Amino acid sequence: MGRADTHLHTHFSGFNQLGNAMKFPESVITPETQLDQMRRLGYQVLAITDHDEIAGAFQGEKYARKFGDIDLIVGEEVTTLDGEIIGLFLTEKVPRGLSVEETVDIIRSQGGIVIAPHPFSFHVPGLQEKILALDIDGFETVNGGHPDYYSNMFARKVMDAYPGRWADLAGSDAHSVYTAGTCWTEFEGNSADDFRDSILKRKTRGCGKAADPFTQVQWSMEVVIGGQKLLMDKLRNRLEIAEGDQLAQKIDRISRLMAGTGIIAGSAYLFPPITCLATALSLLYLRRGSKRMTAKMDERLERIGRIIEGIDSGVPYDDGEKMFQVRNKRIEKAAKKLDG
Repeated sequence: MGRADTHLHTHFSGFNQLGNAMKFPESVITPETQLDQMRRLGYQVLAITDHDEIAGAFQGEKYARKFGDIDLIVGEEVTTLDGEIIGLFLTEKVPRGLSVEETVDIIRSQGGIVIAPHPFSFHVPGLQEKILALDIDGFETVNGGHPDYYSNMFARKVMDAYPGRWADLAGSDAHSVYTAGTCWTEFEGNSADDFRDSILKRKTRGCGKAADPFTQVQWSMEVVIGGQKLLMDKLRNRLEIAEGDQLAQKIDRISRLMAGTGIIAGSAYLFPPITCLATALSLLYLRRGSKRMTAKMDERLERIGRIIEGIDSGVPYDDGEKMFQVRNKRIEKAAKKLDG
């Protein structure tokens, strides 16, 4: 059986925002570094799926040609108005900010595979019950970036309840080498073409577990230190900007004063008490969220059953039980964020 990681990020993923003020890099590692790590771990296939960008994937694909033991798939984790979705085997960048249905159509027009990452997450933009009626090939039952005990567990329950309906996948969602390698997708064969065939035949299996919370801390420290280095390059007029590198482009646009402030703020985060406090608060949030969601799990599984029964019987899909209103509010919020 081959091993694949279908969800990896590089510095081409740009930056994220915490609250209204603090921005930080999604990743500071290169596509080449991700591929080297996958080779060390014995994987046969990987997909670079940066946020709303494929330049890094193309760069990694070129590097992968030097080796005969691993294939790299060009992918993209696309921000839609309904949540995030992954396209694999892409030839062109998919625009962000569209409805998920429009996004799926664009991926299909390129002959791509459609994957729903972290579909039932309560702390990142998953598609939730929307996946049930979408033209997707599979979804993640293990996402390495979800150490909470609800998100992956619930995805596994939905997958196992309807065998053969979707391809069963696992992706590390690694933004760092520290968070890679804890989960993988098993498939028949050892090439990207074999992997694609296994997805279409629903003969994949998501394996492993989420990354340990401590590795998430290592990632956060890595992006802070890496971000500081880029800010220093900005101040020294040595910043290199590759095509599609959203992170470097963002840093290039900020003022020198903001760059200096970012270096000082990053140093404060690296001070052990701050790092430990941030970790403790994150774990507390995940525990409370998991407890809240688990309490409603049986009711949610029943609702999913009713939705799927309606889809299979030809009844027009309805998000059901106030889901439509919730979806509209999420779309409005996402649209305002994109405009900003």
